[in-house]
Amino acid sequence: MKKTIMWALIGSALSMTNTSHALSVLEDAELSDVTGQALLNLEMQMGEDTRDALNNTYNQSNISFYKLGLSAEMELNANIKKLQLGCGGVNNSLISNTCDIDIDNISLSGLPASTDYTADQRAASSAIITNPFIQFAIRNGNSTATREILGFRISAEKIAGLMTLGTENSNVPNGINTFSGYMKTKTASGVAITEERNMTYAYTGMKIKGEVSGGLRSGNCGGLFNPCLDIAYESDQYNLKLSSTNAPFTIQSTVVSGTRLTDVKLKGAGTVGQINFEGPLTATVLGFLNLEKQVTGNITGLTTDITVSQDLGLIHALYLNNPASLSLQAENILWPGASVGANRGWWLALEDEVELGSLSPTTNVAISNAVLQQTINGINADLTNNPRACGNLLTGCIGGDALEVGNIPLTTDLDFPLTNLVLQGQEFKSNCYGGMKFC
Repeated sequence: MKKTIMWALIGSALSMTNTSHALSVLEDAELSDVTGQALLNLEMQMGEDTRDALNNTYNQSNISFYKLGLSAEMELNANIKKLQLGCGGVNNSLISNTCDIDIDNISLSGLPASTDYTADQRAASSAIITNPFIQFAIRNGNSTATREILGFRISAEKIAGLMTLGTENSNVPNGINTFSGYMKTKTASGVAITEERNMTYAYTGMKIKGEVSGGLRSGNCGGLFNPCLDIAYESDQYNLKLSSTNAPFTIQSTVVSGTRLTDVKLKGAGTVGQINFEGPLTATVLGFLNLEKQVTGNITGLTTDITVSQDLGLIHALYLNNPASLSLQAENILWPGASVGANRGWWLALEDEVELGSLSPTTNVAISNAVLQQTINGINADLTNNPRACGNLLTGCIGGDALEVGNIPLTTDLDFPLTNLVLQGQEFKSNCYGGMKFC
């Protein structure tokens, strides 16, 4: 760990001589020409009855907040192998045999100058901590008989640096085990690539229904001499291979706040690129005729309502440029300047929005059966309302072996749940020289 404290003191010196010296009085005009800044500052602020950003009420008119601050900048590069605070204790009823804060392999360094920084460059950098302070919350501060210390917090006006948690960005959660505190993530975006998969009746439990349109003569039907006749069909024997596609999405700013959290839900929305499909379909026509078709086509227009259930052990890189604090309190307290009140016990708060980086998954995303089921009704509506031409009824519609469905435009908003994504923006380099994962 390295620390450098940069500060300056301005003073005057009195030398001892054989001649006596007398102190002189400065007039107000002379005092106005003297400037300086104290290294240490002590402030007291009375609490008030108020609400926090989550609309929780706090009655704090009888609480005094005493703050001892250091007017300085500190540079810090640090590695902490294990941080456990508040194990057991008053919050044990929430999740037993755990801690308020339990994090493995924490590293704090300077913010990288670029995305392709090396571990050696990171280890040589330092986070900048501006105006650190310690603060106490005291109830009935003016009464020696009933005075009570409710809590304290260690904080700073701003911390600019990269904080990483864990040793690697993999599909095995590591780093955060439990978290008590508050942070708000910035709006972020990414692109998911869906896996290929097959759509069958066994997966959807729903039939594909539609109509084909043909005439009694060859060629395109229509007109007086070869009118188009629409024939309905339905099938529970289909096996359509859906192609992989891109699905760009955006996750809105999310508040993470609570005691002994182990996961977080991120909400967002996105679009789905064109999905091509092909495969066999055996359908029943007119209630008794079976036709076998090799179906081809594509689906467009799908949008997504995304919910990402993310284990906090998959969040590794926090790019900080905001006030932060670590506090311990006997009851819920809204500390001065905090967005959200701190719950009793240990509490880690990152006040301004935290940058998570790219949310693009590092692996392809599987399409669930539930997602497939949401598309069937739209597919059936389009195939029924817009019968596909099949030429001659006997040789093309019933006797033919191919059916070009073409484009199926949908306006379906898919409920698209995702779980425990390994995110590209959570990749990070270690804070060590020599290629070590942690030191």
